[in-house]
Amino acid sequence: MINGDLSARLSGARGRLISQLSNTVVRWGDQVPEDPGVAELADLLDGAAESPHDAPRSGARTELAVAVAHLRAADRLGGLLPAVTLWHLSQALQRAATLPEPAERTAAPSEPTSQTC
Repeated sequence: MINGDLSARLSGARGRLISQLSNTVVRWGDQVPEDPGVAELADLLDGAAESPHDAPRSGARTELAVAVAHLRAADRLGGLLPAVTLWHLSQALQRAATLPEPAERTAAPSEPTSQTC
């Protein structure tokens, strides 16, 4: 039953990494669907990396792009090599989660802003 134990441990680790990556996506300003897949998280982080609200932080954009590349690699592997998939997921989390908080989004021109004079 060594393989069964290993599969259970890897499955739990994968779930935790997906949850942590989802929290990172939310931190970068996107909504995460319920029970997201790796490809969905990659698309959401890719959108955050290209978002104009954080233009001066090219270092953050680069780190997010690397995280997206790791997520896409994990998605391509699927369940084929679980340990390698976990490595890519953990690398994506390390890249995305350790970045400083994203800059505040600016209000769209049609949105009223509350200003006191």
